[in-house]
Amino acid sequence: MSSAALRAIGAGGSGALAEFGRVATFGARLLLAALSPPLRLRRLVDEIYSTGVLSLAIVCSSGAAVGLVLGLQLFWVLNRFGAEEALGTAVGLSLVRELGPVLTALLVTGRAGSAVAAEIGAMVATQQLDGLRMMSVDPVHFVAMPKAVALTLVMPLLTTLFVLCSLGGAYLVGVGQLGVDGGAYLTRLEQAISFDVDVVGMLLKAFIFGLTVGLISTFRGYTAEPNSAGVSRATTSAVVQASVATIIFDFFITALWGF
Repeated sequence: MSSAALRAIGAGGSGALAEFGRVATFGARLLLAALSPPLRLRRLVDEIYSTGVLSLAIVCSSGAAVGLVLGLQLFWVLNRFGAEEALGTAVGLSLVRELGPVLTALLVTGRAGSAVAAEIGAMVATQQLDGLRMMSVDPVHFVAMPKAVALTLVMPLLTTLFVLCSLGGAYLVGVGQLGVDGGAYLTRLEQAISFDVDVVGMLLKAFIFGLTVGLISTFRGYTAEPNSAGVSRATTSAVVQASVATIIFDFFITALWGF
């Protein structure tokens, strides 16, 4: 390997570590801001409405559609082995353990995470954050912290709604269209899902994904270049990095949690 290639690898590694350090530093500032008065409850409620309530339509409709497709596909797979009555087990475990938290995080990243990054980036471009600093108001505490906390709080709730809509969609296609016994579907579903392992694990994943999306979205917006191209790049990088981070963290959480 040539010296030029080694230098390029070293420069790339150093840049990645430096970027990770900046994200960690910004995350520490967010944590400190969340623990410092004032609480900014009014802004937090507004952000919960913006990131959570306004995401209900896409989360619930997507959840129902995923449930319909999943119920249809899993039915034909189970039908090969004569195990159609296990549809509730297969659908429930697939949604609660993996698909629910991951797909919800990706949906919220695309709808709310991108909006957060774009909004903060626009404030950088129009020097609104500089105006806050001139008035001795910390932009991280006033702008970024409520948005990051709101994303962290709403992700478990949206994940729960996504899973419920998906289970309903799978029930409709499995019981209503394909003839699976409704009692068997619900019984197998109840027996397969454990609250201590499956539901708690789902909520843990959703919480971590919300924390990740909130951190990356606010960081990318806060560090955006003060022009329209910089805002566009910040929004794109926020969606891409948060989506990739969600999938990577999903693997490690699954491996460590053991389910």
